[in-house]
Amino acid sequence: MDNRGMHLDASKWEAEVATLWGDEELDDQERLERMRSLADRAPHPALGAFELGGAFDSSGHEAEADVQYAAATRAGLAEIDPARAAQLAIQHASTLRNLGRVDEAIAMLRDAPRHPAAGDAPAVFLALALHSAGRSAEALRVALEAIEPGLPRYHRSVRAYAAALTDPPEGSGRLDA
Repeated sequence: MDNRGMHLDASKWEAEVATLWGDEELDDQERLERMRSLADRAPHPALGAFELGGAFDSSGHEAEADVQYAAATRAGLAEIDPARAAQLAIQHASTLRNLGRVDEAIAMLRDAPRHPAAGDAPAVFLALALHSAGRSAEALRVALEAIEPGLPRYHRSVRAYAAALTDPPEGSGRLDA
């Protein structure tokens, strides 16, 4: 029996999605086809679009991922699943960067919602996008500022060195180590 069009209850759907992502033996095409079926049966269209976007993304189909990620946003993913919405911002921005739409990626990452499910990943991907935009000093600053809170010491020094990457001390164009 074809299950397309029949929505699964949320817990069953979540379990099937987790199983699909956890199956290391599937090739990209098979995962994509199975995700299409799951997306069609998602308990909410935003959830299906997000997961299908991820399947397109992980299989190297960035243009199709972009369409699905945008659909997930329009369908209200942020309202129904804040953790996935935080992941969406990272994944969609990464896709935009891969499509050469770096400025859009940077803006999306700067505005990315904060959620424990994403941790410091928005800053990491922002650093990558800034680097892709040729803004390496700013990228390094973002990366340093993201890791500084987790350092066992040297907080003040790292913050000062990071700031100096984009705001050099008055009268000096460089920072001596």
